[in-house]
Amino acid sequence: MSKRNSQAAKTAARERLRIEREREAKRAKIKRQLIVAGSIVGVLAIAGGISYAVVQGNKPGYWEAAKDEKLVKPANTTGKNGTTVVIGEDSAKKTLVMYEDPRCPVCATFEQTVGSTVDKDVKDGKFKVQYVGATFLDNGLSGEGSKNALSSLGAALNVSPEAFLQYKTAMYSAKWHPAETDDKLKDDAYLIKIADTVDALKGNKEFQNAVKNGTYDKWALEMSATFDDSGVKGTPTLKMDGKTLTGADGKNAPMTVVDFNKALESALKG
Repeated sequence: MSKRNSQAAKTAARERLRIEREREAKRAKIKRQLIVAGSIVGVLAIAGGISYAVVQGNKPGYWEAAKDEKLVKPANTTGKNGTTVVIGEDSAKKTLVMYEDPRCPVCATFEQTVGSTVDKDVKDGKFKVQYVGATFLDNGLSGEGSKNALSSLGAALNVSPEAFLQYKTAMYSAKWHPAETDDKLKDDAYLIKIADTVDALKGNKEFQNAVKNGTYDKWALEMSATFDDSGVKGTPTLKMDGKTLTGADGKNAPMTVVDFNKALESALKG
């Protein structure tokens, strides 16, 4: 092989090597650009996701938005925002104020043991009863059953005071009242199922539509605010003439008929 041919071969080889290196460099550059572009898209996607989550998180929840809805007061109510619910004979001189939260298990126990006695006393004209609904358990247990149940009680009250009392009794019964941690009362279908055990509410389309449409949701929030402003810290709480009725322990609500009658007798004399 001549020196010239040898030199030409070397030159050609170097040229091929140069071209291959340039190709590799271009491929590496393109790869880096793709990685950077992908990273930017990923960051933007994450940022967009975070922004969306923040926006969604800052959107008011249903019950927060319900505060701005039009207030519809149930029939058979009086007072500011229709939050005064008094049931009983006009001739009764005394009023027993009952503070209850629909999800409250102790309220359920009270209603199951003493509720029928309270209802009989009201019918007999011993006293009127004023109901104040609370929803603080929704906050503590992260739910909405108390608010939803209170709204449905408003729908029952709109039918009649008797329907309200019977529905409340059914809601607190051993058969229907869920465990405190079970937010079952948030379900409209479940509330309607309970209502079907009350003659005046069974198959009552007006009542059912009010529950499904949240007609009295705003009212439930107003009633809950009334409880919050009362200074009462727990449920059930019973008061007459501003004094709290207690059981044998002198602290909690009377949870037996005997204790209730004893506390009531003293309150009626006061």
